[in-house]
Amino acid sequence: MTLTTTTLPLLLPLLLAAAASAAGDYHRNSTTTDYIRSSCNATLYPDLCYTSLSRYSAAVQQSPRRLARVAIGVALSKVRRTASFLANNASALADYGSDRRAAAALHDCRSNLGDAAEEIRGSLKQMRQLGAAGATEEAFRFQMSNVQTWMSAALTDEETCTDGFQDVADGEVKAAVYARAAEAKKYTSNALALVNTYAAAGTP
Repeated sequence: MTLTTTTLPLLLPLLLAAAASAAGDYHRNSTTTDYIRSSCNATLYPDLCYTSLSRYSAAVQQSPRRLARVAIGVALSKVRRTASFLANNASALADYGSDRRAAAALHDCRSNLGDAAEEIRGSLKQMRQLGAAGATEEAFRFQMSNVQTWMSAALTDEETCTDGFQDVADGEVKAAVYARAAEAKKYTSNALALVNTYAAAGTP
């Protein structure tokens, strides 16, 4: 369609409205990502926190509860992928050598990551139940205590996994597993920090 002096006045309000809507969306997204960046400063790995969570800015909407819940979900996904890697490559990893320490560390790591995944899953389920109609402050504190306990336990399990490789000689087993487990631990640590910030605020 060719714009004419007749059609342009009719289209101008629509064009201005579209531009205003786009500007509003940009402002909201920018404000939310700034909020996520600021919140991530409370974590041990702020850059990783921001890059992993900023893509969920539309879901977070400057809500500490939503931010903590998303962080837990991201941590759960990371731990599950790491556990899946171990399960799918167990026989290949075992063939890397006959080092009994490496074999024991690998076995224990699989078990610990499985436990961590279950604990994070329980935390996410509890977070989804927050804010139910009629929920009291006492109920909120109880639920958040559960979340903090489970996330802390998950982090401990992940640390036990990586600690198990300290006495293992450098090699393919350690390189293949340790880096992935250590990365998963960072995601869990960040999620726990955001959970603690939200719990300290005391607002369901």
